[in-house]
Amino acid sequence: MVELRPPHTGIEDNHRSGRFANSKVPGCNQPRRRSETGAMAHLIPAPFVIESPGTPPKQIAEFVGRVATENPSVSVAVMQSPTGWSEPGQTPEFDEYTVVLSGELSVETEEGTFTVTGGQAVQIAAGEWVRYSTPAEGGAHYVSVCVPAFSPDTVHRDD
Repeated sequence: MVELRPPHTGIEDNHRSGRFANSKVPGCNQPRRRSETGAMAHLIPAPFVIESPGTPPKQIAEFVGRVATENPSVSVAVMQSPTGWSEPGQTPEFDEYTVVLSGELSVETEEGTFTVTGGQAVQIAAGEWVRYSTPAEGGAHYVSVCVPAFSPDTVHRDD
């Protein structure tokens, strides 16, 4: 006979029995809980592709954010910028974290210009002027995380 258990009971029983008590994985010795909002994990089956400013155009695939998931607290997007792409400067009201997966991303700030290559990241604080471009051959493939979420109303692009 098969014993039926409510969802996650088996995991919680393992935690209570101490099976994971010596685990080196953070949080693994704690029972699984719902978030404060009661939400559980869910699949985001595909990104929302957004038109971008700049020449030539780059591809923005937003997985989480105001457009894709109606989440105003954070946005996560994958970018593919072609060789020679550049956009207007901006002074956003959000912090932006960018991880370059491959290629080179040129980042211009009021303090100077530097290059972020595959395997590196850059953080731009809210209120800091910045301009991104991909002048090198091959462009860049990167992930951008904005907190709070990106919005055309809070990016404040140069005219």
